[in-house]
Amino acid sequence: MRDTRDEESVARPGETRLWSVPAQGPFSLALHGGAGGRIEELSAERRESFEAGLRRAHGAGRAVLADGGTALDAVCAAVEQLEDDPLFNAGRGAALAADGTVEHDAAVMDDDGRAGAVAVSRHAKNPVRLARAVLENSTHLLLVDPSRDLATGWDLEVREQEYFVTQARREQLERIHALRLAAPRHGTVGAVARDRRGRVAAATSTGGMAAQSTGRVGDSPVIGAGTYARGDSLAVSCTGEGEAFIRGVVSYDIAARMRYLGSSLPDAVRATVHAELTAKGASGGLVAVAPDGSVVAAHNSPTMFAAFEGQDGLVLLT
Repeated sequence: MRDTRDEESVARPGETRLWSVPAQGPFSLALHGGAGGRIEELSAERRESFEAGLRRAHGAGRAVLADGGTALDAVCAAVEQLEDDPLFNAGRGAALAADGTVEHDAAVMDDDGRAGAVAVSRHAKNPVRLARAVLENSTHLLLVDPSRDLATGWDLEVREQEYFVTQARREQLERIHALRLAAPRHGTVGAVARDRRGRVAAATSTGGMAAQSTGRVGDSPVIGAGTYARGDSLAVSCTGEGEAFIRGVVSYDIAARMRYLGSSLPDAVRATVHAELTAKGASGGLVAVAPDGSVVAAHNSPTMFAAFEGQDGLVLLT
């Protein structure tokens, strides 16, 4: 695959930037590394680091799909790579809560309506794996503050808090406290996929908002808000101001527009972003895939990190 950077990925205030790409083969994958309010230009070195992380994650998910794996396998593989990369707000390097600890949220969902989610996860090395374990091993859908013993009982890797906390995140929290800055409200990772059998799935993982109140839960683990999949319409993973995505039930709203109004995926995404985010003074972004393999990436925030295949190769939004 040839990598191509999108040179016009910065949105102006009130504008929705949207990419709509038809299926490029027998399977599809799109991922995001968070939408944000960044307005400064990234240095070449830092841009390369983010792009390398997006490329690794996309490669991991694509390899699963190319080998005949399921959409759920693929989105988990892609998100796990982003959780392990300290540049992104998930897993290691996640944003710190007000007390300096890390609290992860994550969710997965497939097109059969099966879902698993965790909130305020403190122990699992890869929260997306814990969310999938909830789907596969539990009669419940959402677990809050799951125990270390639960994760190890499901043969998942666990880590102490020191593993997740990076110096960059400590310094960010110190600046917020010292200068009484507004906490960044963006930063999540996620992926959507369609496999060779036409099945779709979504996965989302986040550390939440920097300096958030201990115990705060955003939209990522809330099915229908930050994460949703349905076999007759789409799989979608969102990023942005979590409370707005919860109030607007954003991911389900897109699916509902497709099911009940007959809207296309791009039209449904554009309408929902305008009605539930832009019109209400909120911002964020998403990636989505339809059962036919077509992909949409969109954001009304100034920027969004994302990766998906276009006609000329891998498109990287940074």
